[in-house]
Amino acid sequence: MWLNVIGWTATAVFSSSYFFKEAATLRKIQAAAASLWVVYGVSIHSAPVVVANLIVGIAAIYTSLHSILNRRVGTNL
Repeated sequence: MWLNVIGWTATAVFSSSYFFKEAATLRKIQAAAASLWVVYGVSIHSAPVVVANLIVGIAAIYTSLHSILNRRVGTNL
């Protein structure tokens, strides 16, 4: 039962990211959803779910950090 809750919550969180217009917010929500999917994938012993969502989560975090660093460098010029 709790596995279904994690899976459906991950689906809802990821789907909700499409309602946010700010890119930084969208990436944070997608990273959170990917984390939930990783927990779900580990729980059901599904390597494809885990790996796919690790890639999504890492990409979301990387692009968020890259964006923050670019803004900081741009303001110091």
